[in-house]
Amino acid sequence: MNKDRVKLKKGEYLDSRGNVRQHSEKYYARKRQIRRRLGMTALVFLSVVLLIVALATRGREKKPSEVEAAETVEASAPMPLVVAPEPVEEPEEEKPTGLSALSHPDMFYEGYQVFTDDHTKEIWNQEVISSYGILVDLADGHVVAQRNAFDRMYPASMTKVLTILVAAEHMEDPEDRFTMMQEITDYVFKNDCSQVGYSVGETMTVRELLYGTIMPSGGDAALGLAYYTAGSIEAFADMMNEKVAELGLSDQAHFTNPVGVFDEQNYCTPAAMAMIMKAALENDLCRAALGAKRFTTAPTEQHPEGILISNWFLRRIEDKDTHGEVLGAKTGFVNESRNCAVSYERSNDGHEYICVTGNAHSAWRAIYDHVAIYDDFVN
Repeated sequence: MNKDRVKLKKGEYLDSRGNVRQHSEKYYARKRQIRRRLGMTALVFLSVVLLIVALATRGREKKPSEVEAAETVEASAPMPLVVAPEPVEEPEEEKPTGLSALSHPDMFYEGYQVFTDDHTKEIWNQEVISSYGILVDLADGHVVAQRNAFDRMYPASMTKVLTILVAAEHMEDPEDRFTMMQEITDYVFKNDCSQVGYSVGETMTVRELLYGTIMPSGGDAALGLAYYTAGSIEAFADMMNEKVAELGLSDQAHFTNPVGVFDEQNYCTPAAMAMIMKAALENDLCRAALGAKRFTTAPTEQHPEGILISNWFLRRIEDKDTHGEVLGAKTGFVNESRNCAVSYERSNDGHEYICVTGNAHSAWRAIYDHVAIYDDFVN
């Protein structure tokens, strides 16, 4: 049969011998299946292309410097609908967040003594691991709850709360410059101190040293404040103990260095540390440093983009239910005291408290001990 002269009807085909055959239903089902698969493949391919285009567009919406800046902002505006927003002028200086934006505490009582009475509770919660603890009401100095609050403990880097207080009170101009010294970096290395990461010869403002002392618990920043203020570690330690005496706490506290490096004569009670924190919160410069969550140091030759530092206690506790907001904090750790912390909270009803704990087995446990104490005793 001549295949070229055969006219086939719809659904017919010629087999290999030239015979006219009819397509089966299976043939049409297979054909429909192929069409569906081709359609799905095309749809997936189109989706991938659109996703790649969207990601590329988002990557062009912000410069790298703008992305880094965005990470330090506490709240962001809704995403604009335009693909490429008009460029905006970047701020000259990144402002720290936290207590720096708040007015001076006006509900604190006068003086630096606390008292217990029949209404003072023991910290009974078994979930509170810390061996030491105190919660003080800043309206009158009443000890709301306590656990070994008047026993001596090693404050570790909680010492730095007193360091910034002494430095701030003797600071004529927060914009004064200080140049990092070899003696400081050697001390930090020898004693395995935490640090901001300044290099020898790097210059920064003493205001930045305040933030560096508290937020990453920088030993290099704390020693910078000591040398800037007194010229030596020993002379600064004398100034620290003079401040302790001024606060009326000499029978409860004594300090030998501005960093919190272990020394048997570097000690305090939880009650004394609460009062040192109170005094620091009453100082504008200290309050700003204690309340900042994120901060980027000014660019230098050694760090052209600055150094991003954080207060991890504040950032980790901010989503926990404490019946208020924790607005300032400082942590500490040495083997002899394990993890300790001091924090300041403003409750939902406007009351203000300071909490101090010591001898927890981890940094996270210290945070959760503060959460538990606030939860148990703050309305």
